[in-house]
Amino acid sequence: MSKRDYYFDNAKFILIFFVVFGHFIRSYIGDNPVIFASYATIYLFHMPGFILVSGFFAKSFYKKGYVKKIAQKILLPFFIFQIVYSFFYFFLYEDEAFHLNLLVPHWSLWFLLSLFFWNLLLLISIKWLKLKPAILLVISFAAGIAVGCIDGRTDVLSFARTFIFFPFFLIGYYLRKEHFEFLAKKPVRAILLFSSLAIFYGAFTFSDLDQRWLLGSSSFAGLGSSNLEGMIYRVGIYVLSFIMIAAFFAFVPKKKFFFTDWGKNTLYVYLLHGFVIKSFRESEVKDSVESIILLLTVSLILTMLLSSTVITTVAQPFIETRWSKLKELFSNRQQSENISEKL
Repeated sequence: MSKRDYYFDNAKFILIFFVVFGHFIRSYIGDNPVIFASYATIYLFHMPGFILVSGFFAKSFYKKGYVKKIAQKILLPFFIFQIVYSFFYFFLYEDEAFHLNLLVPHWSLWFLLSLFFWNLLLLISIKWLKLKPAILLVISFAAGIAVGCIDGRTDVLSFARTFIFFPFFLIGYYLRKEHFEFLAKKPVRAILLFSSLAIFYGAFTFSDLDQRWLLGSSSFAGLGSSNLEGMIYRVGIYVLSFIMIAAFFAFVPKKKFFFTDWGKNTLYVYLLHGFVIKSFRESEVKDSVESIILLLTVSLILTMLLSSTVITTVAQPFIETRWSKLKELFSNRQQSENISEKL
């Protein structure tokens, strides 16, 4: 494995750790301005950074069978865990009726659905429409800014988030290794470090801001802003996010560490940590552990556990088995239809 591989595996593990940590501290952002500042700063880069890395590794989108491959890799876990989480919420919240909606992703599952659509948008925009980079980037940012003007069910099929976060995926696709190497230069690092500290201080100062601006799931009207104000805010969030993303990648280590190999298993952490987080938010334990140090420690332990070979050994066969059964079911149905047609 090359150093660059170590670099991206390190980046993915650290990012998924911040995802877990960000979800843990969500319960306390209204009580503590330091926690809110940490939460806001993390949310500016953790998922956008993940999306950017996903775009960076989507350079083989033009190959034959690519759509089928990503459908199996992305949509299958989405549908399986959409069903699993539906049962989980039914028991966790003690609902009177069981609800299953495959069109509106549960909580963090929006990322999988959007990831599939980002790959499709890349295929359509570059391979079929042959749009030039500058034009495509302008269109993607314009769509990401304007989609907030739609006041309706933009959570269906993760519609709003798909367009709001697509620019990160697209820029990741256009980036090359030398761009990440540039960020590691000492003068650049110094500027980015100072900028990230300034952003943290700004988040601390304005700790009464609505954190939903960082999620990309609400319309401007739903956030209490006019369309013009909302578009200005969205542009500002884009700028801050790219600064924080650059600052993050500037300090990602290039050498192999004890956690490097776990960076390959971030999907399992992403899919499974929600069971712990949601249970934690509904428990009495939440009221007695408002400590950044403690939550950092718990987040690290949970991230390490869920990315370990023990978990992947169980989770991967589970997903593959479900896929095999679905294919078998579909094949049997096709055969039955063919027989019926002949009869």
